[in-house]
Amino acid sequence: MSAELSVSVSNEDLGNPVEPFLRSDRMPHIWCPGCGIGTTVNSFARALIESKIDLKSVALVSGIGCTGRVAGYVALDSFHTTHGRAIPFATGLKLANPKLNVVVYSGDGDLSAIGGNHLIHAARRNIDLKVICVNNLIYAMTGGQTAPTTPDHATTSTNPYGTFEPAFNLPHLVEAAGAVYVARWTTFHARQLSRAIGEAFQKKGFSFIEVISPCPTLYQRRNRLGDGLETMKYYKAMSKVRTGAPTSEVGLTMNGEIIVGKFVDRNRADYQTMMRAQYASSLGEKFVELEAVCS
Repeated sequence: MSAELSVSVSNEDLGNPVEPFLRSDRMPHIWCPGCGIGTTVNSFARALIESKIDLKSVALVSGIGCTGRVAGYVALDSFHTTHGRAIPFATGLKLANPKLNVVVYSGDGDLSAIGGNHLIHAARRNIDLKVICVNNLIYAMTGGQTAPTTPDHATTSTNPYGTFEPAFNLPHLVEAAGAVYVARWTTFHARQLSRAIGEAFQKKGFSFIEVISPCPTLYQRRNRLGDGLETMKYYKAMSKVRTGAPTSEVGLTMNGEIIVGKFVDRNRADYQTMMRAQYASSLGEKFVELEAVCS
């Protein structure tokens, strides 16, 4: 879906700098009071403003779930895809038009469960994508079931006596797979999240930003963690910034410390660079001729 934007990137020219990035005709949104997804959208919009990204170059792709609805609310070229398939859809966009800034914006269930295989292989291939994963530690839209990210001992609709399965440590997973930029913040850290998204736009390759976000209706209520405000107080009290921390040490627990910061910032050739180099090596002058025809 395409949208025309006439947005000045100067904060001084805008009463609410985020509002022009939203499809106001689709408000009110479906997110529950206290949900953190709206905060992440605010940070994302501010990152676009501060990075001075050409908005016509941005394509936002989401999957299914609460976070997947972001694609329908932002006034950008956006695509709401099938469950777990946001990354392969985004990969196709990037390969077809390498000039695009392709953002995958989805939840922990969509990206790390049904879409988990796509997540690790996109990181392995170092596809030039910016992945924002809003992690509310549960399947929020479908009834509060245990997700791959649900911490041990947390109560869910499918584990009413407490979750016993080990949870994914997503920063560790994507670093091991090959991501070039990995960060984690909570929805309390709105400014830090904006900066991280801006940094990801400057990276060539697979970038992954995890945002820990409350789900007051299902996760917080079922585990007696209070409302959204109480969760923000918890994030403030329990978050510890450890930039450069080994990702093996940043796994989440039920009521423990939340390690946040930028964990990985490295450079390696992205998928299209490697592909071009391989074809140039194998085809020689024929590749140069082929490129001239395609361009």
